[in-house]
Amino acid sequence: MTPVALTIAGSDSSGGAGIQADLKSFAALGVFGASAITALTAQNTTGVSGIHPVPASFVTAQIDAVFSDLAVGAVKIGMVAQAETIAAIADGLMRWAPRHVVLDPVMVATSGDRLLAAEAVDALKTLLFPLASLITPNLPEAAALLNEPVAESEADVERQGKRLLAMGCRAVLVKGGHGHGADSIDYLIDAERSIALAAPRIATANTHGTGCSLSSAIAAGLAKGDSMETSVRNAKAWITEAIAAADRFAVGHGHGPVHHFHKYY
Repeated sequence: MTPVALTIAGSDSSGGAGIQADLKSFAALGVFGASAITALTAQNTTGVSGIHPVPASFVTAQIDAVFSDLAVGAVKIGMVAQAETIAAIADGLMRWAPRHVVLDPVMVATSGDRLLAAEAVDALKTLLFPLASLITPNLPEAAALLNEPVAESEADVERQGKRLLAMGCRAVLVKGGHGHGADSIDYLIDAERSIALAAPRIATANTHGTGCSLSSAIAAGLAKGDSMETSVRNAKAWITEAIAAADRFAVGHGHGPVHHFHKYY
């Protein structure tokens, strides 16, 4: 069977994040990618200049079209934009019951532009978190979801991870890219344990699409039948290499994209 993953997310017109980054990540890791687009964005490496949400009913139509024909092994959810879209995605997931759902709670773009309506945050937590196998907030997103300051210590990260876990998801990956120190440390937290995953922090401005790509890489591993821990470890190693190779590109005048296909060129 060909492993298949579905991304439900927004489109990035500059190709570095969103649906485009997800499909590149799936392809780079040997997984066939399908998509359901939740919003169109007018954006580039310097910022987001416009967002055009896709009607919720058409998000539903895309999800149903994919699941009715393709053997989806895992779903990645990224930018969901608004509460109506969140409800439509939740209904679709409950209807089709995919085995694995990786939810990246995208709230703010690398450029600092907001990608999730403030009034939709509660819907994200109440409707989608309980359906997720894994949620992947970065440090600022975890803090925003909990209305707390950004975690400054390992103990704070683990405590926030446990609070997010209590919202119904089966595991949490708190990403440490916004932290400090020589290493970027992510924490994989579930009901039984907390695993610290460290990689050298890479000095580059080209990090556009990092979060999208990491969550997609995890979904790709799950679609191939890997365990959650193995999928996260492999995705962490892959995205670290993609960031390290990002400066091979000269794309845009802001935060350039990571190099999804660093193994090939």
